[in-house]
Amino acid sequence: MTVYFGSPERNTEDPLISIVVPALNEALNLSVVLPQLPPVHEVILVDGGSVDGTVMAARRALPDIITVLQGRKGKGNALAGGFARATGDIVVMFDADGSADPAEIDRFVEALKSGADFAKGTRFSAGGGSADITTVRRLGNRFLNTVFNLAFRTRYTDLCYGYNAFWTDLVPLLDLPDHSSPAPGTDRGRRKMMWGDGFEIETVINCRFAAAQVAITEVPSVEKLRMFGESNLRAISDGFRVLKTLVTEWRRARSVRRMERRLAEPALAEPASAEERVAA
Repeated sequence: MTVYFGSPERNTEDPLISIVVPALNEALNLSVVLPQLPPVHEVILVDGGSVDGTVMAARRALPDIITVLQGRKGKGNALAGGFARATGDIVVMFDADGSADPAEIDRFVEALKSGADFAKGTRFSAGGGSADITTVRRLGNRFLNTVFNLAFRTRYTDLCYGYNAFWTDLVPLLDLPDHSSPAPGTDRGRRKMMWGDGFEIETVINCRFAAAQVAITEVPSVEKLRMFGESNLRAISDGFRVLKTLVTEWRRARSVRRMERRLAEPALAEPASAEERVAA
């Protein structure tokens, strides 16, 4: 398994921050949330084809915001598009619905400046919490988190949470599908989603960073209530998608480990020639 030790050229003194905000019909929320963001290098809004004026509302709230139209559907595809556009030293994943507290961004940045490669938000450690999680989602997250820890030999407390940050030089390590490629055909009249395009994206990111053995620090975070509108999350169906993701990513990690072991094995020595035997 590839072990990543970080870039020696990182700007840990005064890193440039890129905030990536995936959004679908979040005009009302963005009007409130965006003005609360701290001054940073750039804020990138990735719009999933909103019909409520999301992009216009974002530009009114934050005139210098960068807007990107995602190539396919799904939160994962939106994040991949934002990661590809980011030019800062650090990427912060930030939800548009008002559930993430902008004041916590400093916590994530400080964790990275202190040596972490990936600052992983958690609602279930001291200092964290949630005003939005239901009993079903809490139990589901606990089960999925246990599976994750067993599969990847970790001890993390919160798998299914989207408030995270990492150094931008780690984006290639995630090996996400090309965000601009067209969706691969249809299923029952609807466009298929590519692997990693949906809400499983947080799980994919967690699994791939854990498999690569980057330095991960959990950062306590309080999830607030969504301000306006309804969530696109579907607890049961998305929970099964996350479980499938864990199995798939575990198999992927094992396959990578086997391949790297084979590459690391010394080649068999060639039989000595007659001349070499005589010389010996």
